[in-house]
Amino acid sequence: MRKKKWAGILMSMIVAGGLMAGCGSSTTSGTTEKGSGTIKIGANLELSGGVASYGQSIKEGINLALDEINKKGINGSKLQLVEVDNKSDAAEATNGAIKLISQDKVAAIIGAATSTDTLAQVQVAQGNKVPLLTPTGTNPTVTFKDGKLNDYVFRTCFIDPFQGTVAANFASKELKVKKAAVLVDSSSDYSKGLAASFKTDFKKNGGTLIPDAAYVAKDTDFHAILTRIKAENPDFVFIPGYYEEVGLIVKQARELGLNVPMMGADGWDSPKLVEIAGKDALNNTFITNHYSSGDTDSKVQDFVKAFKAKYNGKSPDAFNALGYDSAFFLADAIKRAGSSDPQKIEKALAETNGLDLVTGNMKLDKNHDPIKSAVILEYKNGEQTFKTKVSP
Repeated sequence: MRKKKWAGILMSMIVAGGLMAGCGSSTTSGTTEKGSGTIKIGANLELSGGVASYGQSIKEGINLALDEINKKGINGSKLQLVEVDNKSDAAEATNGAIKLISQDKVAAIIGAATSTDTLAQVQVAQGNKVPLLTPTGTNPTVTFKDGKLNDYVFRTCFIDPFQGTVAANFASKELKVKKAAVLVDSSSDYSKGLAASFKTDFKKNGGTLIPDAAYVAKDTDFHAILTRIKAENPDFVFIPGYYEEVGLIVKQARELGLNVPMMGADGWDSPKLVEIAGKDALNNTFITNHYSSGDTDSKVQDFVKAFKAKYNGKSPDAFNALGYDSAFFLADAIKRAGSSDPQKIEKALAETNGLDLVTGNMKLDKNHDPIKSAVILEYKNGEQTFKTKVSP
């Protein structure tokens, strides 16, 4: 997504000029150390626009977590969520981060949902030394780029190379796929990263790939490209995209008689996918994901029960779970830091080791990326069903 020129100029002025140099230690309504008060945390999420389903789900998870966290408080303080809607746009995500830090004085930011909208905030967070925690931004460069760690940036999710490897191994070893097609969103860092990882590992497993096929976000007619893919007679199609385009791709593929297994990643995980594709079209499709509501682990089931109670029986998806876990991840760091000072919170986040969350036990590697398991889900009659769990 293209950044507006004025947003880029404004960001550069603020970061380079140090206009918010004091933001690193001024975040709350009256408390910076242990004691009573309110600690403001930001949520920079896609609450409208092309991937609004993701941001809305993360927000639901955060709000459930804050209900539970604030019952006990953190060192005598409570967390207050300050929201901005980045409208599924990178320039708006940059502007949102600037607002949260300079005007709202937050101690940390949760968001965004997508890698692109998270990357748009990195320079602002780094320049002002305010922790940025993405629940679902899976591109590796979010935390580590060009040989350098973004020390104020963290994530709750595993990264794209792991998802790509899991998908490739599942296709090769479980589905016995020999010849695969990859249909990639060429405008998405998320999609391109997953595709690269899948292709590398699928070929290592002895598989054959047909020539690459690509589309661009907001495309709606995929008949021509799907016809070309069908002519190559693949056993399987990997589609590492977001639910709006994926739903149309799957629907149109089935209409053309392309009935082979299809697979994607966490970008498929939205109730909107079923509405767009249709229940029948999604049969014989699979995704890698961070969690399953069908997992029998007691922590997962306690979360599912609490979520359904708050949201009128709605079953939580992975974005709900990762939003919930992100709030607890941040709250744990604030508690251990004994402070709302962003620099102390950053240090505590980096030291996280063994925090038990809904989506797995949280241990960070040197790049601030969690080491945790993935699950594989299968769509059956429009419902996600738990198939297996894969350890890193």
